[in-house]
Amino acid sequence: MKCPVQLDLLSFTTRHFRSLLRTASLSTGKKLHAVVITSGVGKDPNTSLPNAFLHFYASCGASRSAHNLFAQIPQTNREVADYTALITCLAREGRTKDAIFLFLEMRERVARIDEVAIVCFLGICSKLSDVVMGRQGHGCLVKMGFGGCVKVCNAVMDMYGKCGLMDELRRVFEDMEEKSVVTWTVLLNGAMRCEGVESGRIVFDAMPEKNVVAWTIIIAGYVGNGFVREAFVFLCEMVLQQGLGLNYVSICSILSACAQSGDFAVGRWIHVYALKDVGNKMNVMVGTALVDMYAKCGKINMAQKVFDFMLQRNVVTWNTMLSGLAMHGQGSLVLDMFQRMIKEVEPDDLTFTAVLSACSHSGLVDQGWHYFYNLQSLYHITPKIEHYACMVDLLGRADCLDEAKALIKRMPMPPNEVVIGSLLGSCNVHGKLELGECILQELVEIDPYNTEYHILVSNIYALAGKQDKSNALRQVLKNRGMRKIPGISSIHVNGQLHQFSAGNKSHPRTQEIYLLLDDMIRRLRLAGYVPNTSSQVISPSEFCQQP
Repeated sequence: MKCPVQLDLLSFTTRHFRSLLRTASLSTGKKLHAVVITSGVGKDPNTSLPNAFLHFYASCGASRSAHNLFAQIPQTNREVADYTALITCLAREGRTKDAIFLFLEMRERVARIDEVAIVCFLGICSKLSDVVMGRQGHGCLVKMGFGGCVKVCNAVMDMYGKCGLMDELRRVFEDMEEKSVVTWTVLLNGAMRCEGVESGRIVFDAMPEKNVVAWTIIIAGYVGNGFVREAFVFLCEMVLQQGLGLNYVSICSILSACAQSGDFAVGRWIHVYALKDVGNKMNVMVGTALVDMYAKCGKINMAQKVFDFMLQRNVVTWNTMLSGLAMHGQGSLVLDMFQRMIKEVEPDDLTFTAVLSACSHSGLVDQGWHYFYNLQSLYHITPKIEHYACMVDLLGRADCLDEAKALIKRMPMPPNEVVIGSLLGSCNVHGKLELGECILQELVEIDPYNTEYHILVSNIYALAGKQDKSNALRQVLKNRGMRKIPGISSIHVNGQLHQFSAGNKSHPRTQEIYLLLDDMIRRLRLAGYVPNTSSQVISPSEFCQQP
């Protein structure tokens, strides 16, 4: 492309500029825009050049430049496409509220809204899971005559599915005279999310045509719910029998499901497939998903190897690696890697959530304070409630409860359940009875039906030797019908998921498992281990409600 300065601007039409901007980088487009302004070519009120540059900035994600240019365009020259471009840009950056306000402004000032604008708005409602606004959008599109448009109806279905309203989704589906493969795929996704794998399988089998997205949804759904063997069957059928290759979106989706379920076997299979498909030039999204999967499956060394071999790494990749190391208690390594990171990419707020979390898990109090105090001044990031929660957790673990309380009082925003709950957990660990009682009252006001907090205070009573109060608190919960949902642990063995919960002996090999546990306990006692049972005032199976 020629330098913009050398162009004969007077001989250029808007169509020429639009053609140039389609392939221009952000920096080149800015230079071209500057020349247009200084030459006076864009001053003609009838020209659509400002609109063309607005679309360019929006497509590049430069929302500030796009918004400033939008404000300069006269209202009479603003088209639906201009509004839609800016709305899409704002939504992509997470500024969903601004995007909705702009859509409402467009509704008031533009006579006719097209289907692209409606689909864009419904996509925002889906992202926010805002069913109230989504229903209004549904009513609006019906009044405007878009009820028969397949793309619009697909967006409506997706919105209802993301909001968990499967009945409404199916109602829209049944009313559609024409259904595309995307329509069926949206129905499948909603069924898997809202109704489970059995319902999803019924929809999948009924689909007249299946695309890569549909196969990905069914495979990821089975993996995420622990049906590993079924997922493998679908995966092999998709790749080997149907001849459909996995693209980077489907690979990332399946890896995400593996990370959530802890299924290392499928994740490793996908890794091998990706290496055979793309070799060393792995997509940065796939590489990041692999790092996340290995870290969450407990294979932090493999996550590190994938990270080191990646040719490209963005801030999300670095954050994923830092979070994985923090999860595995590698606090010092996280801080060392952070110093490498800032030489390559600019850290964001999630970076410091990972760094502060690493300091918390590794007891690095001084280092945690250092990064927290320098968030604004050195890294130009306003501390968010997640950063305060990490610091409260760090100080609480280190038995610096007075400092944690003082920090909560200095917070510029009201503390949420996570912040106060973290402090209560520290009170339980360090036996701070009076502070724990006070915190419980605050938490009850936020969530009166959360049994976890009552159990923690009950344990604090037990540790302080106040067994009567401990039992009385638990009895109050039982009288109210409030029962603790037991935690569930799971493990994959030979492609099969095994789940265990407190007091549940339904596993077919329970007797063997308990024999092994008894043998482990015997060996521990022979080695001199003495369990701390001071806070065990009631058996887990008696108080836990089986799922």
